[in-house]
Amino acid sequence: MEKSVLVPVADGTEELEAVAIIDVLRRAGAAVTMASVSGDRQITASRGVVIVADDLIEACVEKDYDLVVLPGGIPGAQNLRDSDLLKQILIRQREKERLYGAICASPAIVLEHHGLLAGHQATCHPGFTDGLSDKTRIDEPVVMDGTCLTSRGAGTAVMFALALVERLYSKDKRDEVAGSLAI
Repeated sequence: MEKSVLVPVADGTEELEAVAIIDVLRRAGAAVTMASVSGDRQITASRGVVIVADDLIEACVEKDYDLVVLPGGIPGAQNLRDSDLLKQILIRQREKERLYGAICASPAIVLEHHGLLAGHQATCHPGFTDGLSDKTRIDEPVVMDGTCLTSRGAGTAVMFALALVERLYSKDKRDEVAGSLAI
């Protein structure tokens, strides 16, 4: 069964994280929509790579997703945090007990800021752990706590994406995708 995934991006998004998440989830068969919160489908990522999103966040507000997952990057995470439409989507995702997650700076800068880590343990990039209220599991590369999934950064992006595949589908699907990546 095809799963629907939203990956919001913004100017300053960490491109390695965004592309790894999108690529791995699409290999698993997910229908992934990359949506820009920057007012233009074309964004300039944190290392200067130009990315063209599938849509604008405005087109995604009324849709339901099996997973909403945020890449990090600076100032990308701050730009995601400042999107009122993305905040609405994330809050609805939590209220419907659907999966949501973030990597790198975004767990602290976006999820914690909007109260979406309340009751969940999380990890994030080591440079942003001061922004997490619960630091119990900050040294783990990937933390899955209920419907909330978080990861540390670009170096854990593929591992994180595979964990997302496992939560969306199954361990068998995760192993299948990991095998195709020669992991």
